Amino acid sequence: MKLQFLGAAKQVTGSMYLLELEDGFKILIDCGTDMEREIDFDEPYESKAFFPFDASLINLVILTHAHIDHSGNIPMLYREGYEGQVLCTPPTAELAELLLMDSANLHLRKLKAAQGESRKKHKQMDRLLRKGDLYLQKDVEHSVNHFITIPFSKKFRATENLEITFIPAGHLLGAAHVHLSITENGVKKTLGFSGDVGRKNYPLHIDPQTMPACDYLVCESTYGNRIHEDKESTKKALGDIIKATCIDKPGRLIIPAFSVGRTQAVLYTLNRLIEEDHFPAIRVFTDSPMGKSSTRIYTKYSSYLNQEAREFQAEYDELFDFDNLKFLQTEKESRAIKNYHEPCIIISSSGMISGGRVETHIADNISNTYCTILLIGYAAEGTLGRQLLAGTDHIQVRDREYKVHAQIRKIDVFSGHADKIGLLDFMKVQSPTTLKKVFLSHGEEESMVEFKEELTNLGYQDVILPEKNQTFIL
Repeated sequence: MKLQFLGAAKQVTGSMYLLELEDGFKILIDCGTDMEREIDFDEPYESKAFFPFDASLINLVILTHAHIDHSGNIPMLYREGYEGQVLCTPPTAELAELLLMDSANLHLRKLKAAQGESRKKHKQMDRLLRKGDLYLQKDVEHSVNHFITIPFSKKFRATENLEITFIPAGHLLGAAHVHLSITENGVKKTLGFSGDVGRKNYPLHIDPQTMPACDYLVCESTYGNRIHEDKESTKKALGDIIKATCIDKPGRLIIPAFSVGRTQAVLYTLNRLIEEDHFPAIRVFTDSPMGKSSTRIYTKYSSYLNQEAREFQAEYDELFDFDNLKFLQTEKESRAIKNYHEPCIIISSSGMISGGRVETHIADNISNTYCTILLIGYAAEGTLGRQLLAGTDHIQVRDREYKVHAQIRKIDVFSGHADKIGLLDFMKVQSPTTLKKVFLSHGEEESMVEFKEELTNLGYQDVILPEKNQTFIL
């Protein structure tokens, strides 16, 4: 069989792997948006296929979890001729539909904004057409009709020679490691895909579970060279910052957070601060319609959450709802926060400060010395989040420049990725003598190089850093 790395090769986003079995059966594992994809605007525009393969020849898609860098181009796959199923866990199916619909709405807004006869409008439209991923709501609806859900730890026989098992990864509600058992010419081969490995003792999510023994393993390496710095609990870390920002002085705390996963972890932690630590109920604005919808899904699938969360829900009834919490729906409500002058907490997407309503809140408050902007997760190169973490003294938001006077803080207790120690724990269950190859993906090259060295020191002999589009015979 052949394994080709079509995304997340020496970069974090765009997870997509093409596995072709000896009988020609083709499996796509993840089909994510490449947020770092560069477009050549100097070359003449040509309408061409979006994928580097014929989508109509793919037989099956396996989705590890709902995040857009793993699921975001599934509608494009169907637009280009794919007719098969997408296998995933039940929570992943619902969260993916939510995220894909949000992407489709964003595409529609961009298309409408680029309509017109001016030179500027033509340039905007040219950029969108060159980028290519312009699916709309009908494309998402068509895609999700083909989702087939499989529970954790239940072996699913896709063909006579292919067995698939989803194993809890802990990274997001429903997130999975994928274990494939493949029989070719009477020989059984096993192949594992880590998906995104979660961290232990994370709010809400279960701990990542052990991957069965594999002949070949594709492992993410987002934090392959980093150890989570904050050792205190999420309650202690968040509570200290709230006290310093909103209690000891009349300030406001802005928390850029992804609508799916991170927002729920923050709301749950705030609820615990109020119920268990008798924290004052400061006004909390959750400015994300998708955050509200995904919170409903988290509530629906509470049986997939960890024991601590289930026990909290049993005692206090609500995981995410508390006094002084207000979900904002309309942009008018979002803009009105600017005129709220009491201490408050604003939770808004996106987590990297790359698009979304949070950009408006950053622009309105970045020069406010009584404001703290709290980054709680990874921020990719080129995002406003990365610029703020680098200590820049000015930023540009939507074509306007602002001086940075707000306090910039970062905690990593809410990071949904395992750090180097967690990734090593994930790997150590695999025997160095029987694991034939390890492929590192989903990480910046520097992180991969250092993690490879760690694995080599543990005795893993063949650790590979694939290039994009590189193919391996297994």
